[in-house]
Amino acid sequence: MSQKPSLTPLFSQVDVTTSSAPHSTAPAGADQANLLREVLSAQDRTNELLEEMVGLLTAQHRQRNAELNRWRRANPALADNCRQAAEALSEVQVDFLERLTEDVVDNHQEMAYGDFMLSEFVDRYGPRLAHLNGVIQALAQLGGGSAPAQDASEEG
Repeated sequence: MSQKPSLTPLFSQVDVTTSSAPHSTAPAGADQANLLREVLSAQDRTNELLEEMVGLLTAQHRQRNAELNRWRRANPALADNCRQAAEALSEVQVDFLERLTEDVVDNHQEMAYGDFMLSEFVDRYGPRLAHLNGVIQALAQLGGGSAPAQDASEEG
């Protein structure tokens, strides 16, 4: 009553006999040489693109510096105030970092094993530190210098 399903072969036959001539090593060497030429050409193009990028970035940097210098010349008192504010905020930042590091030293065990304490720490210090750094950077640029360095020689 039941019919056997017709069986279809899973594999077909493949002819593995050598009907063509064996490959010589000369074309393989030519293929390698062509491949190396293509790699060299691609590398040359990459170098050209990198040179263009450096030129664009340099031009943008020069333009930004020229605009900042023009602004500083137009607003010398404000530029000086920005520099002084950046220096004052650097001192505030040092105090803030001291409190932050003391908190880490005191609570590192709880932070290592407790997600709540780590999240609380990041919420408490992360945004303030990021915003403070951004404000100091902006004031330092407008004030005519890079951000004040925070090393031991300035603290004493």
